[in-house]
Amino acid sequence: MSSKQNKDKSRWLKETYRPAVEKRPERRETFTTISGQEVKPLYTPVDTEDLDYAARLGFPGEYPFTRGVRPSMYRGQFWTMRQYAGFGTAQESNLRYRYLLDQGQTGLSVAFDLPTQMGYDSDHPMAEGEVGRVGVAIDSLEDMETLFDQIPLDKVSTSMTINSTASILLSLYAEVGAKQGVASEELRGTIQNDVLKEYIARGTYIFPPAPSMRVITDIFAYCADHMPQFNTISISGYHMREAGSTAAQEVAFTLADGIAYVQAAIESGMDVDRFASRLSFFFNVHNDFLEEVAKFRAARRLWAGIMRERFEAKNPNSWMLRFHTQTAGCSLTAQQPENNVVRVAIQALAAVLGGTQSLHTNSRDEALALPTEESVRIALRTQQVIANESGVASTIDPLGGSYAIEALTNSIEAQASAYIDRIDEIGGAVKAIEAGFQAKEIEEAAYRYQIQIESGDQIVVGVNAFTVDEDDFAGELLKVDPELEKAQVQRVQAVRSRRNQAEVERRLQALEDGATGGSNLLPLIREGVNAYATLGEVSDSLRKVFGVHRPQ
Repeated sequence: MSSKQNKDKSRWLKETYRPAVEKRPERRETFTTISGQEVKPLYTPVDTEDLDYAARLGFPGEYPFTRGVRPSMYRGQFWTMRQYAGFGTAQESNLRYRYLLDQGQTGLSVAFDLPTQMGYDSDHPMAEGEVGRVGVAIDSLEDMETLFDQIPLDKVSTSMTINSTASILLSLYAEVGAKQGVASEELRGTIQNDVLKEYIARGTYIFPPAPSMRVITDIFAYCADHMPQFNTISISGYHMREAGSTAAQEVAFTLADGIAYVQAAIESGMDVDRFASRLSFFFNVHNDFLEEVAKFRAARRLWAGIMRERFEAKNPNSWMLRFHTQTAGCSLTAQQPENNVVRVAIQALAAVLGGTQSLHTNSRDEALALPTEESVRIALRTQQVIANESGVASTIDPLGGSYAIEALTNSIEAQASAYIDRIDEIGGAVKAIEAGFQAKEIEEAAYRYQIQIESGDQIVVGVNAFTVDEDDFAGELLKVDPELEKAQVQRVQAVRSRRNQAEVERRLQALEDGATGGSNLLPLIREGVNAYATLGEVSDSLRKVFGVHRPQ
């Protein structure tokens, strides 16, 4: 970079900018992103003078993938529009999925209720009051068959937001595919399967970290051989951001978890290039538009370097960070909920300009209840307008080369790298989790952000500024009928009454024996659920061997 450009910027700051600010002061002394990064008044080539284009940006579809993982990105095909949905029983959720597919959704995303996530059947005392509330209740293969009734699994890809019981839900999905005549090798989709973030920010874990990692690597190995088109994990930063992390923390802690999963798989005897191409990621997209675009670009570049340099992966597909994005639930407000439509549109645009492969847009009423059909249609239409009317999908990485975007990308990468180095010093992601490192950092970031809102330094429209006297939300809200819980309890009990109980017990014992030994658990779980062993029974068999995690 020429010294003339440095001099020109210095001259502008001194002779033009500062006199103008002195005459008419700016709105605040310092400007920062939501994450607290300082935002300069102007970015110029001076701010990217050390940026080596070939080494740091390159071209789409080539290392280091800063500009995108696919050579043609959205010129070839749009991102997958995958609306997250599920509530009540499998029958109600099936109707919602078919409605969304009819409206132009291009992939399914299944939300499970808390008992399903925690490995309890709907008639377990721990499930009372939670059945079907925040997602669909799945107790057995019969429920899974109903959930995907009239939905051809050879034509639709399915994402399942499930972690501790991911091995069970994946097995159920594969069995439904088999009943539809779809071979496991043809099934496409993703399971979240990211237990480490549960210990950090969410809490729906069952087993201690070590056996949880064993189950995850079993899934890696099984899918490499039998379900090669299925993404075996969606390493998630979303929930950390929802808990209050900064953008850089979201990137760092997510990639550190990714490092732990890759290392565990290698230590189990797998070659890195055998499984790495089926790893995927899941990020939040928040309100700070420029920071969010930069965050995704920084994450891609960091992961490419980690896989190529740290793990010496040889296949370029192993270097790619492919990710699903969901707009920020924590940004939605119960006050003036119509404003959430605007927030979601801004966030969705940032995800697209950041190069996402898959996107869920939240609905306007989700701060109040599960979304209505009208609300999810508006959320889906938001994506369709961006894709078909905005023009941003016509060129690849349209903000690439922006001085502000490149400077913010570099900054987030540097901050995230420093966090990863710190986690390495502690002994890796699992050791850091046990020490409470990530949780403490997130708590402190969340506290700082809350103080900014309460002081008015951070404006939230309709909450701490531009408020109005308002009545309760005038629109229709979705309410889950409590009678659905009774129906689901009766359903699982009916399944138990008509199955071959002796065969179920035999297969559950085989699973328990396999967990005690070193067998891959996926074939044993599939055999169990095929005989209509319930999710709770399979989980209990594993609890007997692995125990239950109790946080300190």
